[in-house]
Amino acid sequence: MNATSILSARERIELLLDENSFVEVGALVTRRNTDFNLKLKDIPSDGVITGYGVIDGNLVYVYSQDKAALNGTIGEMHAKKITHIYDLALKVGAPVIGLIDSAGLRLQEATDALHGFGEIYFKQTMASGVIPQITAVFGNCGGGLAVLTSLSDFAFMTRDARLYVNSPNAIEGNFTAKKDTSASEFQSKKGTVDFVLEDDTAVINSVRELITIIPSNNEDDASYDECTDDLNRLVPEIVSGLGNAAKVLTVISDDNYFMEVKAGYAREMVTGFIRLNGMTIGAVANCTEVSEAGNTITLDGMLTTKGCHKAEKFVQFCDAFHIPVLSLTDVVGFKAEIEEESTIAHASAKLTYAFSNATVPKVNIVIKKAYGSAYLVMNSKHIGADLVFALEGAEIGMMDAKSAARIIAEDHTKDLEEIASEYEKLQSSAEGAARRGYVDAIIEPASLRKHLIYAFEMLFTKREKRPSKKHGTL
Repeated sequence: MNATSILSARERIELLLDENSFVEVGALVTRRNTDFNLKLKDIPSDGVITGYGVIDGNLVYVYSQDKAALNGTIGEMHAKKITHIYDLALKVGAPVIGLIDSAGLRLQEATDALHGFGEIYFKQTMASGVIPQITAVFGNCGGGLAVLTSLSDFAFMTRDARLYVNSPNAIEGNFTAKKDTSASEFQSKKGTVDFVLEDDTAVINSVRELITIIPSNNEDDASYDECTDDLNRLVPEIVSGLGNAAKVLTVISDDNYFMEVKAGYAREMVTGFIRLNGMTIGAVANCTEVSEAGNTITLDGMLTTKGCHKAEKFVQFCDAFHIPVLSLTDVVGFKAEIEEESTIAHASAKLTYAFSNATVPKVNIVIKKAYGSAYLVMNSKHIGADLVFALEGAEIGMMDAKSAARIIAEDHTKDLEEIASEYEKLQSSAEGAARRGYVDAIIEPASLRKHLIYAFEMLFTKREKRPSKKHGTL
């Protein structure tokens, strides 16, 4: 099979699942509506192939829209097949994977099609936080299908796929040649999709990889794999690149494994999955350096609205499915821009809530700088982190010592440099925070991996009760 070929709906399923494991459900289901000569049209399986199978031994349910059958349009029975798959998946606790390639609602069925769409949305809502939901867009994904995709936990796109609520040409003041708002590049940079890959095969392989590292449902304790890496392996190489969070996470993980989520969105915040002693860990990290075309780009270490939203959704997923959370803190404040000022308070509140509300094991590492309220938001001990470590030389406090000294010196007789030195020692050092119990240990960067393994192993049986309530309101 050509790696760059566009696959059929059935070929996508066959490539996604382990060989000969697919069992089709509802193969003979077809449309009931006969309006507008619809009875004269042949729509095999009503435009969607549904069933179940296994990925690396893990049970999954799958639906794959068939563009060759009336453009994969969604009618009444098409939707019922998808909701039936959701019912089965919820009964047994297995992920649902949707392979999207559709022209959207079937106009000949109108209100029945809308009813079907609504039922899919409802099933997705009921399944949220119970079973993982994954959608992969291979062709067209417009209108209500874009909502369906965003109701999922993770969304994949091929490079040439299109995802939109409104067609680019229907947006006032815009046209495709000016800005293709349906393009994968646009949607990934806006955070709508989590992964963009070159073709059908690459997307399917990545979906398979994701299934193997996350739990099948919210009652699984965690997801594990055999660890062949040295549990006491030192990582001295991270010292020269502490600002590049993706590289740090890669180096400390078992066999240098790191699956980054939303890599093209809010690059100042890195999210993704690593493994420590075979256990899947969700990682959230501030990033001050990124590599691009062989060059290193320096970022300002500020917390942004987009970064908060990116991290908040990821933490919520991890907490729902009992995946421990690791955070790497290197932040000096909130982004100071007019547009940010209108949104950052709410966004940072949502991230604070996500970390505080999470009951999974939570470990925070202060990498370099941790200043002000932005530091508090990043899974600090003050909002519920179970363990907090700081690397040697890390700074924790209100602001950098020189800025604080300039404020203090206004009504002080001491020299500015002397005040800065004293302030750094007493109020903005990791040692000062450790003396107050806000940091559990100051560690050498090279020993980071083994400290994290020991910490998460110790927290494995963590149990935490919270006040009884229906749900929070943030």
